[in-house]
Amino acid sequence: LNMSPAMWKWTCLVSHLLLSTTVSPLGRQQPPHPKRPFITFTGDQAEGNFNHLVVDERTGHIYLGAVNRIYKLSSDLKVLVTHQTGPDDDNPKCYPPRIVQTCNEPLTPTNNINKMLLIDYKENRLIACGSLYQGICKLLRLDDLFKLGEPFHKKEHYLSGVNESGSVFGVIVSYSNMDDKLFIATAVDGKPEYFPTISSRKLTKNSEADGMFAYVFHDEFVASMIKIPSDTFTIIPDFDIYYIYGFSSGNFVYFLTLQPEMISPPGSTTKEQVYTSKLVRLCKEDTAFNSYVEVPIGCEKNGVEYRLLQAAYLSKAGAILARSLSVGPEDDILFTVFSKGQKRKMKSLDESALCIFVLKKINDRIKDRLQSCYRGEGTLDLAWLKVKDIPCSSALLTIDDNFCGLDMNAPLGVSSMVRGLPIYTEDGDRMTSVIAYVYKNHSLAFVGTKSGKLKK
Repeated sequence: LNMSPAMWKWTCLVSHLLLSTTVSPLGRQQPPHPKRPFITFTGDQAEGNFNHLVVDERTGHIYLGAVNRIYKLSSDLKVLVTHQTGPDDDNPKCYPPRIVQTCNEPLTPTNNINKMLLIDYKENRLIACGSLYQGICKLLRLDDLFKLGEPFHKKEHYLSGVNESGSVFGVIVSYSNMDDKLFIATAVDGKPEYFPTISSRKLTKNSEADGMFAYVFHDEFVASMIKIPSDTFTIIPDFDIYYIYGFSSGNFVYFLTLQPEMISPPGSTTKEQVYTSKLVRLCKEDTAFNSYVEVPIGCEKNGVEYRLLQAAYLSKAGAILARSLSVGPEDDILFTVFSKGQKRKMKSLDESALCIFVLKKINDRIKDRLQSCYRGEGTLDLAWLKVKDIPCSSALLTIDDNFCGLDMNAPLGVSSMVRGLPIYTEDGDRMTSVIAYVYKNHSLAFVGTKSGKLKK
């Protein structure tokens, strides 16, 4: 769970062992069971925050990404091995980083903040990306955290100069008979000329191969990436796309984002900046990124708008929820947390809502939009890529559920928002994280809150 910084400061809780309180059917709080205490792990306080956590679904081992450290823990939070990732001499103004070419900026000891932690099950390795040297990744052996590789000699090895732990999200697409792909989505922190905001990379079997993290496709005109145009920053100087969550389903890879845009309020002649939550979809096999589509998502209850995405998690519907939503029990359901409003990304209001989306219904909306655009209706409507007013081009073709785009009518934006179904609201203690799963046909959700509470 992406809990508040205070919760992550130096202690990690195995939250599934015990909820902080349980609630009786009548709403009365019951004391925790005295025989089942939390198990805790406390790191070195001098190292600062824990940033990311992944659990090996085969062994139960826990990998914890921290500042300057990667920990491997047993399922009962005993330290099995650690790997040091920093600090090291660096300067964020060095580009290319000084490990590639000499930098004239003064170098100082700099912490390495873990920005992404992924388990590559196929090759039995951990992908650990940090903030040093404009964001390079290490590949560590799962067993003992031995460094298998640390590509850093090509421009595409540098993922992002952002130092925030939540600035990068990755999704691995695995194949049985060829190298896997890694879809990387990242904030670019005003450096669009250096970093694509979203791209697909090669995950080679050999961790030291020359092609590791290279773009899946790259020629003089087309590449497996999307870059934010520099002109966008003249309109919104602090523009960036913040990636909250990512996953794959069917033939597609999805990212849930939060991004600023300028709107004209009703009755006003001036524009103001707001934040919009959007789902981004790409085909797994689309090397030219012609399938890029983004659609705004949000939630509303009793006239209150919840538009600032805080967290999300993909789960299955389960038999009972599926019946009420008129879908199948194996259909994908997105559990999402939004806070109220859409103006203040960094200072979200405490009012928040847990909402669910049926992924198939979002895909149906995208399909409708693709069909209308390929009939020549409307514009591409993606303001930040400077294609808002480019008209859609007509083409005689059939748009099926797995359509992956052509080198026309792309990238594409959906203008109308897809609204989620609100199932729970919290007014005083903002929800900040969510996971969900199906148990005996029931859909269960756990949410973490700003103050460190866990709600089931």
